[in-house]
Formats: sequence, structure tokens, C-alpha cells
Amino acid sequence: LKDMTEELSNRLDSIESFAADVAHELKNPLTSLKSAIETLAIVKKKEDREKLLQIVMHDVERLDRLITDISHASRLDTELSREIFQPVDMLEVFTNILDIYRDPLKRKIDKSKITDISFKTDRGINIILTAQENENFTVLGIETRLGQVFQNLLTNALSFSEKGQNIKIEIIRRLNAVVVSLEDEGPGIPDSKLETIFERFYSERPEHEDYGQHSGLGLSICRQIIEAHQGRIFAENRKDLSGKILGAKFTVILNKI
Repeated sequence: LKDMTEELSNRLDSIESFAADVAHELKNPLTSLKSAIETLAIVKKKEDREKLLQIVMHDVERLDRLITDISHASRLDTELSREIFQPVDMLEVFTNILDIYRDPLKRKIDKSKITDISFKTDRGINIILTAQENENFTVLGIETRLGQVFQNLLTNALSFSEKGQNIKIEIIRRLNAVVVSLEDEGPGIPDSKLETIFERFYSERPEHEDYGQHSGLGLSICRQIIEAHQGRIFAENRKDLSGKILGAKFTVILNKI
């Protein structure tokens, strides 16, 4: 009874914190939207009105994106507790994810296990996957949710990568764990933000992306899913001997069956 009461108290604290974060995050586009509409009522120039209408549309789209992502995030705990954990082959998960980014004519039909995959995306970014041969990478989990985590990490890496750069994925077995690492050659992560990036609504995006294109919930959801699998996820920077950042690296550790 004490354990149940503690769990209920923690859940209530979590809901209260989530509600406060949501309210804070929704206020920003609402404030911008209110200001643009108030200004729209008094401006006379056609080009000024068109600019304000663009701002209104941008804020409305951002609100729609936020509400959709918040809805998914708020249901995640319940959905994870109800779904059945089954054996999942992490190598097969990655084979399916990488097919999304490959030329359809070069995808494998038989889905036989391949421990080395290398190809170039339509943006000219090299994706390289390596895995230990003759190893079992099966974990107990929810395949669709684990796929969601690694597709999110790969999408982030692609958004920070430029033509000709490499994204390297490695799957290894270490003792009783399956360790997946994903590293890129982008600008890396500010050292002071290596933990902050997993917080709700925090967003660190490349300069070429418009502000408000992401809700900042992606990595928070990734951590929530991995922790529900009794695993760990963390980020670090790859550096040379002089301390120069060579790119970012995300590592996920899951318990092997």
C-alpha cells in the first residue's frame, strides 16, 4: 500500500509538472499570435498585412504541431504500460528503419540478417551500419516503440548532417546488454546541454530550419520509452585530441534476453 501511494504521488507530481510545461510552451505562440492579430487590425500597407498573415499562419501551424505532440506524449505512459513486451531483434529493427532512406530498387526483399550496411541518401549523406557477426541482439520490448526511438535519433542526425558527411550506427553485445550507438559529423551538442536536450520542450535545431518546426518533445519521448524498457539513453560529443568537437553521439543500452 505504501509503494502504491508513493507511485500515485509521483504520478500526480509528474502530471502537475507536465501541465505546467505545456501551459508555458503554449503561451509563446499564443502571445505572438495575439500581437500579430492586434497589429493586423491597424496596419494599412498591403505588404505589412501579408507579412502579419504569414506570422499568424506560422503560429497556428506551430500550435497545431504542439497540441498533436503533447497529445501523443500525454498518452505514452498509459500505452507503454498496456502494450505486451515481446522478443525484438534490434538488427531487424534497424534494417527496416534504414530501408526508409534507401533507394527502393536497392532494398532487400528477403530481409536476411546483414551485419554491414552502407548507402548514400538522396541528400548525399552516407549511412553506415555495422554489427558484430554471429551475435544475438534480441531484447524484450515493444518493436514499434523502439523503432520510434531510433528513427527519431536517425532523423535528428540527418538534420544536422551535410552532404558527404557520415552517420555511423553500431550494434554490439556487451555482457548482458545490447548497446546501440549512433554518431554523426555535425556541430555536436553544447557540453552544458548534454542532459538538457532530453527535457520536455527543449529544442536545439540546425540554423537552416525555421523556428518552431519542432515541439522539443522528441528526445524526451525517446528517454521515456527507453526507461520503460529498463534501459539507458545518453548523449556525448565526439572530440579529437585537441578537444575539438567532431560530432554528436547517442548511445542506447538495452537488456538482452
